[in-house]
Amino acid sequence: MSKLKNRNVLVGIAYNAYDPLTARKVDRPSEESVEQMANEVLAAVTELGYTAFILPLHKSFLSFLNRLKVLNADVVINLCEAFAGYPQLESNVAAAFELMGLAFTGNDSRTLALCLNKFKTKAVLKSVGLPTAPAQLMESPEAKLEIAFPVIVKPNREDASLGILPASVCTDIESVQKQVQRILETYEQPALVEAYIDGREFNVAVFDETKPEALPVSEIDFSQMPEGQPRILSYEAKWLADEALYQASLPICPAPVDDALRTKLQDAAVRAFLAVECRDYGRVDFRMDKKGRIFILEVNPNPDISLNAGFARALGAAGVDYKTFWQKLIEKALARRPKK
Repeated sequence: MSKLKNRNVLVGIAYNAYDPLTARKVDRPSEESVEQMANEVLAAVTELGYTAFILPLHKSFLSFLNRLKVLNADVVINLCEAFAGYPQLESNVAAAFELMGLAFTGNDSRTLALCLNKFKTKAVLKSVGLPTAPAQLMESPEAKLEIAFPVIVKPNREDASLGILPASVCTDIESVQKQVQRILETYEQPALVEAYIDGREFNVAVFDETKPEALPVSEIDFSQMPEGQPRILSYEAKWLADEALYQASLPICPAPVDDALRTKLQDAAVRAFLAVECRDYGRVDFRMDKKGRIFILEVNPNPDISLNAGFARALGAAGVDYKTFWQKLIEKALARRPKK
């Protein structure tokens, strides 16, 4: 589509705005980054010739929907990762778009809801023969642990590494109980207790242009991790750029892997993408143990797609221009626009 034709398409860019009055304090770095991402997308879409506007989602969902209706965008770029500080409501935003008959980019409400529940996603992946680490849900610190140590304890329905700390990796029952209690109190949801895979960590971005295709593999480099710290991408390591753990867990893309491992990771990523019925784009996270066995940690159907994030880095490694990525997504969304 030429720039001239693009001018006839009105694009809305929806994102969840950070509100210190409603957001949980633990969310601040990850929520504030969404606004930066929205502005970067606005710049890319404007360069393509589209008429575009920013549409922040604040604490009034009704006002957000009214503005959507009045502005009457031809397509909405959905960057919403939460509402009122709760990632669990991410899928509700997409569901509202569906009810309004809007064309929007990214995954639909069913996939967003499924993938936010890590335990259920594991069940889906296992049902199609994909490898995941042994795990159980714990709704009480006194629940019986059924997994061998070491384990990692995390919230079951959060994203962006929320609730994951270095102390989340546990080697005794007292530590597990402490972490489960913290998650129950802080996040008000069951804790996912998962076998800790001590090894390398990879992620594979998937771009569904005409069919789902895996982009170059990325690896989290833990070689500079301080002695005694578990090699995990905790919230601090992912979001707090001035902290030592952030500097000790930098991504490498393309990852230094041989052809066999690259193929194994990319094939598994595409299979996982299809298993949870993703569309447009997504990211699959992996760990690999000392025996070379890979395990899927989760499928992220709404990954950070800002210019300095892993998905854009993988696009660049694949030779795909950032603006081209948005051009394709807008065209795909328009093609599946519901008939009036």
